[in-house]
Parts: sequence; C-alpha cells; structure tokens
Amino acid sequence: MNADEDVMERINQVIESRIRPQLMLHNGDMKVVGFSDGVLRFQMLGQCAGCASADITAEEIVESELTAAVPEVKQAVLVQHVSDDLIEQAYAILRHGK
Repeated sequence: MNADEDVMERINQVIESRIRPQLMLHNGDMKVVGFSDGVLRFQMLGQCAGCASADITAEEIVESELTAAVPEVKQAVLVQHVSDDLIEQAYAILRHGK
C-alpha cells in the first residue's frame, strides 16, 4: 500500500466510524469526491444534500473529525452539486412559462 492509499484508507475509516453515523441520524450521508494537497472534497447525500445546515455540518462534523484524526487532511471542502435531473426539471418549468 502506497502513502496515498494509506491516507485514503484512514480517511474512509474515520468517515465510517465517526462521521457517517452522525449523518445517518439525519437521513444523510456523504461521498468523497477527491483528495489532493491536503484538501478533501466531498458531497453531502440524502437529507443532508442541499440542507441549509450543510455548511455547518461540513465544518463542525466532517472537517473537525477528519483533521483531528488524519494529519494529512488540512481542510475538508463541501462541493455543492445540482443533479442533472433537477436541472432538467427546472428547464421544463421555465420552457412552459414562456
């Protein structure tokens, strides 16, 4: 196992043991998008996706747990994403409004 694989393994262990259980209490989850240069990028899933408190959750739960447990993680950044399906629904509504 190389150093990058080791770091990702430790990140995943923290997510599984400390972060995911907290998110699941709110019917949420998360997905790692990428990790480079000490920055972990992730998306919120389930009820946590698009939640008004997602930024607070990202900072107070995800970033604090990961930076405390995995020294290589310097920052965790929430990546906001709108699904293609939701974009298509919005286009359909806008087209019918004309």
